[in-house]
Amino acid sequence: MSQYLTAALYKFVALPDFAELQAPLLACCNDHGVKGTLLLAEEGINGTISGLPEGIHAVLAFLRSDQRLADLEHKESFAAKMPFYRMKVRLKREIVTLGVPGVDPTKMAGRYVRPQDWNALISDPNVVVVDTRNDYEVTVGTFKGALNPKTKSFSELPAWVAQAEALREKDGTKPKVAMFCTGGIRCEKSTALMRSLGYDEVYHLEGGILKYLETVPQEQSLWQGECFVFDERVSVGHGLKQGSYEFCRACRHPISAADKASEFFEPGVSCPHCHGQKTEAQKQALAERQRQVTLAEQRNQAHIGARFEPKTKRKPDDAED
Repeated sequence: MSQYLTAALYKFVALPDFAELQAPLLACCNDHGVKGTLLLAEEGINGTISGLPEGIHAVLAFLRSDQRLADLEHKESFAAKMPFYRMKVRLKREIVTLGVPGVDPTKMAGRYVRPQDWNALISDPNVVVVDTRNDYEVTVGTFKGALNPKTKSFSELPAWVAQAEALREKDGTKPKVAMFCTGGIRCEKSTALMRSLGYDEVYHLEGGILKYLETVPQEQSLWQGECFVFDERVSVGHGLKQGSYEFCRACRHPISAADKASEFFEPGVSCPHCHGQKTEAQKQALAERQRQVTLAEQRNQAHIGARFEPKTKRKPDDAED
């Protein structure tokens, strides 16, 4: 039974007192048994939280009691298990890190395209479609015909834009560009970046991939694969149903059934993406942690160590999109 409600949210809005919001927001989440990660910055709020429905609704009501967040939107999905281990409210310079001064999504973002209109746009041969997510996310799934910038972090996207052949002017005209991401926040910044560089016709998927998968029937979909999410569900499919991917507990890379069938996969210790990157001491420590996880599962107990984070693990873009 899916009892845990997950809410993904973000809003670009001036919050000059964002540091003062941290403690009361964390207290509200803890008081209502809500877990996840929320990021606060002067430019707004971003994050994903999960808990029982009444707890999530209480936290959302608390956020919306601030007039600046009164129209805060969120996307919902359900999970059978709590997809987070703890609650964190972090202070950041940016709620999603692009690293380009002066890019203001509240003034410069591209044109929203509704999920039901997205297929027609990206099927236009004159539109360059760009997946703004990181490479490990794209490997799980993406839109048919989309370009993969092969970035390791969102802050690498501006450099890719500067050298991408598909984005260069032809006959003095810059191409039309359609951009997408998981929930919409990275597209707010990436399309603002494109407009700051002189691209006039820039579009982005309203509500992101998650809204598309929730809205567009599978038989009409141009989405291929599943959609990576930044929590213990790992991936979701059409209708936002939990997908088939899992995390490698050694490196946190999403792994498929094919990855688990590889000779390089050892539960809790290695996968094809991190095989050969650890010392013997590290492998022994991982193997012991996995043994403790297995024992806890046999006793029907939670094991916080399941969320092992080695120093070499990949780092998502300031958590959730």
